[in-house]
Amino acid sequence: MTALTSDDLEFLQRPLHGFLSVAAGEPRPVWFEATGDGLIQLFTEPDALKVRRARRDPRASIVVAAPVGERERWVSVTGRVSVEPDGAHDLAARLAARYWDLDDPVRAADLEAILKGDLVRLVLHPETVRRYAY
Repeated sequence: MTALTSDDLEFLQRPLHGFLSVAAGEPRPVWFEATGDGLIQLFTEPDALKVRRARRDPRASIVVAAPVGERERWVSVTGRVSVEPDGAHDLAARLAARYWDLDDPVRAADLEAILKGDLVRLVLHPETVRRYAY
């Protein structure tokens, strides 16, 4: 297994979009959080296509790249994803604060609507990590 390095974790703490693929599905942009112990987690609805795919085949990957205007850099993580019933609402609130300006009443209302719904956490357990920095 290749683990996320401290440089990887620092990069992944930024509000960047990741592109997640589950069970050979097409990549989708997602909000994500890299945990201190080297896992990648995100939230979604329990009936989302990525959850159904993960229950059938837990292979998944995420790629996160630096935005245009910065030197080229990316981190790619592949491994198995688990569907966790707990912690998704707290994660959604943390990620919304990271990606959105919650002083904006529209965004605050968007978060309130998200938190009223059923959510699960997808946790990616890294097996291979690849990276590039120019």
